[in-house]
Amino acid sequence: MLKRFSVSLEEHLLEQFDEYITQHGYSNRSEAIRDLIREKLINKQWQQDSEVVGVVTLVYDHHQAQLQERITELQHHYYQLITSTTHVHMDHHNCLEVTIVKGNAFTVQELAEKMIVLRGVKNGNLTMSSTGDDLH
Repeated sequence: MLKRFSVSLEEHLLEQFDEYITQHGYSNRSEAIRDLIREKLINKQWQQDSEVVGVVTLVYDHHQAQLQERITELQHHYYQLITSTTHVHMDHHNCLEVTIVKGNAFTVQELAEKMIVLRGVKNGNLTMSSTGDDLH
């Protein structure tokens, strides 16, 4: 069931919000506000070490000595968190590894940080999300 409420904003802030809505392709303010609220609630789940889901994305040079072995070793050490892993050969030197994880937020972050800082990783990122249980 939807509930309506009103929000009062300074004119300049509302103009900036409307620009944000246009840039991101929202059809109305309500959709944008819902997403912003959900984002804050997801962040709260991560700060409280709740059960969460996430995606660890790595781009790395597969010629880096023992890097693939180190990644695999970390994944085996944290096997209880890992739902799925996809490995993509981007070109002759570079690989993309995407690891989908589910578990307590602090442990997921620990794994992501250990993977991202490995020597040879050119770019790494943890995308944080929610199991969706509390987001209606």
